[in-house]
Amino acid sequence: MPDPLIFDVNETLLDMAAMNPLFERLSNRPGLRGEWFSILKESWLVDTVNGDYQPFGVLAKAALVALGRVHGFPVSDADQGALIQALTHLPAHPEVPAALARLRNAGFSLVAFSNGTDEALATQLDHAGLRNYFDRVLTVQTKRNYKPAVAAYRWVAGQLAVEPEAMTMIAAHGWDLTGAARAGCRTAFVARPGKVLNPSGATPDMTGADLNAVADQLLAASG
Repeated sequence: MPDPLIFDVNETLLDMAAMNPLFERLSNRPGLRGEWFSILKESWLVDTVNGDYQPFGVLAKAALVALGRVHGFPVSDADQGALIQALTHLPAHPEVPAALARLRNAGFSLVAFSNGTDEALATQLDHAGLRNYFDRVLTVQTKRNYKPAVAAYRWVAGQLAVEPEAMTMIAAHGWDLTGAARAGCRTAFVARPGKVLNPSGATPDMTGADLNAVADQLLAASG
């Protein structure tokens, strides 16, 4: 049986551009979703470096408040709730269901692995219609180490009873793939629009413009 494929979820499988109207409504300006995500990413990296853990939703709401302070717009409790509602009800990128079906039908074991909580990831996959493609659905909530900490990927390997070298991490984020590579995993980069690899990070084993292109390479490599 082919080795397990580990999928990042937000941006890799789900289209976070669907959140743009929320940020535009709150700030009355376009283009702030990426800045919010950068603040959020900084928050979970600080937690990880310091051996701390706060749930993804808590950090996501705090990042929205911080963004409002930077750009001078208020953020209410209702706005924070709307953020979580939007985040947990994202659509899949158009090619994702068919690409996952191809890989599953070829015998691959598919695993979703998110920095979110168990409850949030379950809601996301159910809403996007993707849950049935996955053999396992895992989050950092149990291990309490955010990706890209090496310990997070090694924990997944332990859950699957395989060595990290047997896993391929698939993500639209170079930082995610660098962490996975440092843990010993093979990696595949989904080059979504606006996503690039940092030259100081690990070079992925595969790169494709979307999940179909990555699936083509995985299927060819599996023989």
